[in-house]
Amino acid sequence: MDNISIKNWAEDDRPREKLLAKGIDSLSHSELLAILINNGTKDSSAVAVSKDLLSKVGNNLDRLGRMSVKEILQLKVKGIGPAKAVSIVASFELGIRRESSNAKKESFSSSNDVAAFLKAKLQYKMQEVFAVIYLNQANKILHYEVVSEGGITGTVADPRIILKKALEHNAVNIIVSHNHPSGNLSPSKADKELTQKLKQAALLLELKVIDHIIISNEGYFSFADEGLL
Repeated sequence: MDNISIKNWAEDDRPREKLLAKGIDSLSHSELLAILINNGTKDSSAVAVSKDLLSKVGNNLDRLGRMSVKEILQLKVKGIGPAKAVSIVASFELGIRRESSNAKKESFSSSNDVAAFLKAKLQYKMQEVFAVIYLNQANKILHYEVVSEGGITGTVADPRIILKKALEHNAVNIIVSHNHPSGNLSPSKADKELTQKLKQAALLLELKVIDHIIISNEGYFSFADEGLL
């Protein structure tokens, strides 16, 4: 391979050969995407198609990584059909799952630990999601579950469902969380009211809501850290 110049390879194969010859860090975003989509069109190389796709999302990989197959197809990029869109979405999902796996903990000792766990799971969601972590007395995770998903404007979490599941999993402590797809980390009036409602209802069952964490791609907000619990 050392005696064969990359320029002698077919254009669609050059990113692969560049990776082999120079390492993955040498590839641009469009070249990495070109490897994923495998080939271009009669008139455009895979790299050119990838550049067109990135251009349609403002060269924002985070935005692309949040998109569904349907949303990618709606960009109407010539050379990107359902099969290639599926490959792109699957590759980003693998990255998300890897990040989630790395952040997985058996127990929590701080809001930063919880936020890292939740951020890996929620930061890429395009709509608001409400999730609950159920813990034992030592704050070891017994169960994690998304209890509701709403439209982009919000979601509603039912305290009865949350507390029922806490009893089912023999939880003692509860951490509730939701994401803000907008990036804004400030809790709304509804967020504060729901937190207090959950807290008071949990006390009647000898359960404790120890935190409510808001997650976005900008960071996190902890009700406990801010004295709102």
